[in-house]
Amino acid sequence: MSIVNLDRLFNPKTVALIGASEKEGSVGYLIMKNLLEKGYKGKIVPVNPGYDKIMGQKAFARIEDADSAIDMAVIATPLRMVPQIVESCGNAGLAGVVIVSSGGKEIGAKGKLMEDEILNIAKKYNLRLIGPNCLGFVNTAVSLNASFAHLSPLPGKIAFLSQSGAVCTSVLDISLRHNVGFSHFVSLGSMLDVDFADMIDYLGSLSAVSSIVMYMENITHIRNFMSAARAVSRVKPIIVLKSGRSKVGAMAAASHTGAMAGEDAIYDAAFQRAGILRVNEFEELFDCTESLAKQRRPNGPNLTIISNAGGPGVMAADALSSYGIEPARLGAETLGQLDRILPENWSRGNPVDILGDSGSDIFLKTARICANAPETDALLLICSPVGTMDILGLAKALADEIKTFPCPVFTAWIGGVNVESSRKLFNEAGVATYDSAERAVRAFKNLYQYGKNIEMLHEIPVRTDIKLVINRPKARQIISDALSSGEESLTEMTAKELLKSYGIPTNTTKIADSEEMAMEISEQVGFPVVLKICSKDILHKSDCNGVALDLKTQTDVRSAYARIMKNAREFAPNAVIRGVSVQKMQPKPDYELIIGAKKDAQFGPVLLFGMGGVLTEIYKDTAMGLPPLNRSLARQMIQKTRISKVLNGFRNLSKTGMAVLEEFLIRVGRLVADFPEIEALDINPLMVKNGEITAVDARVLIKPSTLASPKHLIISSYPWQYENKLQSVDGHGIFIRPIRPSDADLLIRHFYSLSQRSVYMRFFSPMKKLSEEMLIRLTQIDYDREIALVALIGTDKDRKIIGVCRVVDYPDGNQGEFAMAITDGWQGKGIGAALLQQCLKASWDKGLKRVNGIVLAENTQMLKLGRKLGFSRNRTPEGSEYELIIERNEMGDNKMGDSEN
Repeated sequence: MSIVNLDRLFNPKTVALIGASEKEGSVGYLIMKNLLEKGYKGKIVPVNPGYDKIMGQKAFARIEDADSAIDMAVIATPLRMVPQIVESCGNAGLAGVVIVSSGGKEIGAKGKLMEDEILNIAKKYNLRLIGPNCLGFVNTAVSLNASFAHLSPLPGKIAFLSQSGAVCTSVLDISLRHNVGFSHFVSLGSMLDVDFADMIDYLGSLSAVSSIVMYMENITHIRNFMSAARAVSRVKPIIVLKSGRSKVGAMAAASHTGAMAGEDAIYDAAFQRAGILRVNEFEELFDCTESLAKQRRPNGPNLTIISNAGGPGVMAADALSSYGIEPARLGAETLGQLDRILPENWSRGNPVDILGDSGSDIFLKTARICANAPETDALLLICSPVGTMDILGLAKALADEIKTFPCPVFTAWIGGVNVESSRKLFNEAGVATYDSAERAVRAFKNLYQYGKNIEMLHEIPVRTDIKLVINRPKARQIISDALSSGEESLTEMTAKELLKSYGIPTNTTKIADSEEMAMEISEQVGFPVVLKICSKDILHKSDCNGVALDLKTQTDVRSAYARIMKNAREFAPNAVIRGVSVQKMQPKPDYELIIGAKKDAQFGPVLLFGMGGVLTEIYKDTAMGLPPLNRSLARQMIQKTRISKVLNGFRNLSKTGMAVLEEFLIRVGRLVADFPEIEALDINPLMVKNGEITAVDARVLIKPSTLASPKHLIISSYPWQYENKLQSVDGHGIFIRPIRPSDADLLIRHFYSLSQRSVYMRFFSPMKKLSEEMLIRLTQIDYDREIALVALIGTDKDRKIIGVCRVVDYPDGNQGEFAMAITDGWQGKGIGAALLQQCLKASWDKGLKRVNGIVLAENTQMLKLGRKLGFSRNRTPEGSEYELIIERNEMGDNKMGDSEN
């Protein structure tokens, strides 16, 4: 199903209203009233004989009887009637329907069956569905109110999406009071078909939409959602209020990671990875909406606070500090300018307290100085009804001047009846205003945080030239053997072998199934030693007193073995016990860390890092992330924790290598990304002593998976299967692989290696350089939406890109468009053919049915290559270009052809 149909749905030339009741006050009547009275210029076709008198035009009994083509219909009938109506709409060629009717899955199994029937019918006709159980939608650009909302929003550039009709109407009410407009106002309801992912994709393509604000109860098709959000949030702010923060994950706490990785924490990790700003309260959601409508984004965290009273200024500074931000430090020049206009006893710092007996002119002059100060990224103006201040007069003076300030400005006129007229004036003037200092600070923090999120998304990773060496076949063998034996939990020794196969170092561990063997192994590894119970049925060894530390003699080992076995049998009489693991006693650590993962039913693998040890669940100093990770993402995870402050050294504690920890996380992320059978994984504790890191305990839970890698991930992973080594026709070794974000510098050098003619053939314009924005777009790709392969020669620092080929998917998921550029000196040596063939293979693997590309008529080499690979060729109407087309048949082969029209 395509965005094209969504465009017809939201911008229809003809709308059908299919209602069951024309009575005043009914849903059908309210929708009809909104369609007629809000200025919609398109045609409205009533499908209900009762509408003819009210609408003053002929009403039809059935949609098939309509005398004109219809783009979209609003259905306001009991849900039992909807399947037949949807069938009629499909037959009539509609793009989509809005189903406001309730009575679906929210009432139980019977309603779910009706919804399934409706969806199956819609799929036959590529008919898009909004709802059921929704309010409808409004598109202010075409004055279309296809809802039963009591009001219509003002025009604007913000799109609002909500699963709740009540939240829609509440936001609508408040927005009118605050003079905030919207481009689209969409109630998604039960999201039987059109969901948040579809809407983000669609709205992201519209220049009339500058930002997207959402109220969300749940996400369907999470991988699609993440793909859409990651693409759009780079160019447009996305704000979400996700309800249900207290709901815990469905997975039982079989591991430390499982206990700490609740569902809401995973949503937080997903939103941050997608570049979405999450807010926690309805008030905050609207404040964000207002800020986006009226305010540009601050360039940094430096907020200057001006107040006519000390208390509110201090409250603003406290609120700012609670978010980990301190007020801007005013420079000597700024302080000198303020000294010349403010009373002698002013605060001489930030917050700037101009004192209650200062007049409006002093407040205005102070605002001008601070707004233009180089240390100010944003300005907060606070006014309380104290002293002789004319607060309304000040608001009038500021309303127009604020718009000329070089930084964003937030206002907080604090009070009730006496200041309401000032806030109303600001709202009418399009100035962001709040009724408390704390709300204004929170609005600033959210805009600043959004900017930080985008910076992280746009960050170009540093190329390290370090290749992670892993032994995927060995890991596969370990997991396959365990599953074949019916095991759901690997022993500690086997779990450590699995970690080692992915380059994660662990201490030497051996299993003893008798006192004598335990003593013999202890002699081999050297005293002191540690004994731990070894049983797949006892996950937390300390729960059964199954650990004995610092055993210095054979006698200690003998008695510890007996004690551990006795404790374990009493704790779990039915457990299968293999004996004990014997390990060298590690020196007392400076501190302990945990790295873990769990497979969530919705989100797939989720990673965890934080403070480790037996009290990890008590302290809960952890951060979560989603695989796959790069070094930048791993570092962000680590830096979210309090324990990270110790990693750089603290008092007598040595510095710990951040790069080593980053690599640990990356490797664990790669392991769970490659093997969907891993249900949970704990490395706890990860001991740190004198800056050295050792994994001394590990547990891994496994289970057969119905999904093959990487389908279990919600973020597309690096498609290593398309790596390939080959030789050019003149014998040079070439390495073809998918492009990586860290290839940015290589791609720049490749661009400058192209002749002006080659640049023109690739980009259809005489580009002189790649902008940073284009560089990010070309290297930081979503493999769910495109495949981009590079051909490399050389090694390490001498490595260079000599060719790039990519296929970008169309929104319908069936087609893609290719583009290619080969360094001039390497053209005609088989590089382009190899790249394009590998790109086509990737396209067919993901299910594309057709790939095409536009080629300039003078690009004879590309036209020749297209013919060789089986592309058909059609001349465009302008005649200066050809469209090359290749299709995949049902057997997965390319359809051959050589037509020229």
